[in-house]
Amino acid sequence: MSGLRLEGLGKRFGKVVALEGVGLAVAAGTRAAIVGPSGSGKTTLLRLVAGFEAPDAGEISLDGELLSDVRGAVAPHRRNIGLVMQDGALFPHLSVIENVRFGDPGREGTRRALELLDLVELGRGMASRRPHELSGGQQQRVALARALLRRPRLMLLDEPFSALDAGLREQLRRVTAGILGRAGITTILVTHDQAEAMEFADQIAVLRGGVLRQAGPPREVYLAPIDRETAEFLGEAIILDAVVADGVARCSLGRVPVAAGREGPASIMLRPEQMVLREAGSAAGDGAGGLARVVGTSFAGPLTRVELRLGEAEADGSALAFRVPAPLAPPVGSTVAVSVVGGAHVLAG
Repeated sequence: MSGLRLEGLGKRFGKVVALEGVGLAVAAGTRAAIVGPSGSGKTTLLRLVAGFEAPDAGEISLDGELLSDVRGAVAPHRRNIGLVMQDGALFPHLSVIENVRFGDPGREGTRRALELLDLVELGRGMASRRPHELSGGQQQRVALARALLRRPRLMLLDEPFSALDAGLREQLRRVTAGILGRAGITTILVTHDQAEAMEFADQIAVLRGGVLRQAGPPREVYLAPIDRETAEFLGEAIILDAVVADGVARCSLGRVPVAAGREGPASIMLRPEQMVLREAGSAAGDGAGGLARVVGTSFAGPLTRVELRLGEAEADGSALAFRVPAPLAPPVGSTVAVSVVGGAHVLAG
């Protein structure tokens, strides 16, 4: 199979299990993002693929070539894998052009390095500068150009945008995705930013406790997470107790449609963007959700967290909280009609 393939990958450090039974396939030319809380095994997985660590179980192959298993491993410098770290890891005593062409200082290396500076939108006027004369975003572009110089089969990105401010981070992420996509380079991004992972990648893989909990297209994993922990890790989630029967979940919001399948008592998930608040008495809002009283708000710039109490008797009603666009946030003490857009997802377990 072309692309990267991990099968039954395991790694221990003494008694600590860093990874266990990880299996993942990344098709050639596509981008995958590895996400998970601290200590989930993201960095260990990256180091195993790069060849900086050897697996205790399983195997790693790239474009059909076995790179690592318990019997041995191809040396890191023979894997033709590019790597961009969080800090860029540029040589401070070398110029931009010298950093990019490092390891290939000849005429062809220089020509290729200049082309790559244009590709990453730095321009050849930056070629003679030193790293300390560049901004953080410019340094990361140099690091990306250097990693691209040898036309790698696989690119590993280890939190490459995390040190940048929000606007520059988004811009560089899109530039990087475009460059790698046009070059057809299989890519693995390790990040703690779930939104970044979903925007950048064709596939997202969620690690927790060294185990791959779920992998798939970002939209699928976000809207149909396998369990509560995954749902809440990927973004704000509204988790409700319900009874499911005949494609309908009966919960504190009323009757909410769900996909056919499991029936009986269950937990269902809705995303905050599915919730709609309207003035009480609005015909469009008096459906599934019913009425709720606003018991608290918390302003956070473009969004405001709204706390609701469902049910006619405030003391006995169910609590609900989610964020809405700030201009649409109702005042504390008001009564609103709550409705749901789309269906709920029934969580496993």
